[in-house]
Amino acid sequence: MGELRERQAELRTTFDNMGDAVAMFDAAGRLAAWNHNLQEMLDLPESLLAARPRLAELFHYLAARGEFGSADLETQLSRSLEDTRHEMRYERTRPDGRVVEVRRNPVPDGGFVMIYADITERKRAEEAIGAARDAAEAALRDLQAAQDRLVQTEKLASLGQLTAGIAHEIKNPLNFVNNFSSVSVELIDELHEALGRVTLDDNARTEITELADTLRANLGKIVQHGKRADSIVKNMLQHSRQGSGERRPADINAIVEESLNLAYHGARAEKPGFNITVERYLDPTAETVELYPQEITRVFLNLISNGFYAATKRKEGAGDGFEPRLSAATRNLGSAVEIRFRDNGAGIPAEVKENIFNPFFTTKPAGEGTGLGLSICHDIIVKQHGGRIDVDTEPGAFTEFIITLPRTATAPLQTGGKS
Repeated sequence: MGELRERQAELRTTFDNMGDAVAMFDAAGRLAAWNHNLQEMLDLPESLLAARPRLAELFHYLAARGEFGSADLETQLSRSLEDTRHEMRYERTRPDGRVVEVRRNPVPDGGFVMIYADITERKRAEEAIGAARDAAEAALRDLQAAQDRLVQTEKLASLGQLTAGIAHEIKNPLNFVNNFSSVSVELIDELHEALGRVTLDDNARTEITELADTLRANLGKIVQHGKRADSIVKNMLQHSRQGSGERRPADINAIVEESLNLAYHGARAEKPGFNITVERYLDPTAETVELYPQEITRVFLNLISNGFYAATKRKEGAGDGFEPRLSAATRNLGSAVEIRFRDNGAGIPAEVKENIFNPFFTTKPAGEGTGLGLSICHDIIVKQHGGRIDVDTEPGAFTEFIITLPRTATAPLQTGGKS
């Protein structure tokens, strides 16, 4: 008998020192045994436990005290009282903020055991691990983006050196073609003068004149396309130039304003009769953006010049009633800045819009465009600055280029690419 009592005492000691709170209910559903942790965790009075309440009674006591926090949770848990023969597991947050995992397990001879485990620290650790994982993933994404930008910069530098070498090699024979074709046109004029001093019958003179005129026209085509080829080579050399300066914070509104003035006065110098209405809608909160100022100015100048060209070309066909316009706007997007250039030119057809950022694609007449401008703009905005460039257009009405630049180099846009 003494040995049995000793064994019961040992079991009771073990029961009371378990880390979890435990309540055992008999086949009639009444509380049969419990450990000290149950009483302490749920703050249950001795009188309630001594009465050996049923689970439903214990549940309603706790619900009345606000243990479950919300009516929805209370309703959901009350359904579990209907059948205690099945296992059940759930988590809930107690009024004091502690997180408890509740498990119910049936026993073979009838009745069941309720186990309450305080998992607050585990949940905090899981949250900390999750936050650390998210931070590590974000750092990895930033590192990958930085690596991509570095690789892209190296690729552009290598490509620039290759392009510069090819362009220089092309430029020398191209200069000979342009120079000799221009001289040959002058020689044809001298040939006409020389033939004027020679006695020829009418048929021979007519035939020689036709041949000379055809030769002059062919040389004219050579001159025209030679000049276009020379322009392409110059753009290739410009595209491959080194020394874009350092990336630094710069006032985006000031760069837009400077680009507008440079483009306007440049156009006036090239065509004295040039005139266009320029509108500015600059957001004073746009402030500074971390960028390469020289490269961004280059992009803005190209887009503004294209807008000037499109608007004035439309005026040539529309007559005096049409007023060419170009607007420039900036907008603060928080972690990014948006810049828009809109002209009221003839717009861009859908089939052309798909190709405008492709190298050497141009819709301008021969000699007026190289097809490299927008391709360079795309590379500078997307590849060099991690931004994006989009185009919105309506044929016969307008074209608008929308540039979105991340405010800092460490926060590249997730959506970018050709439009």
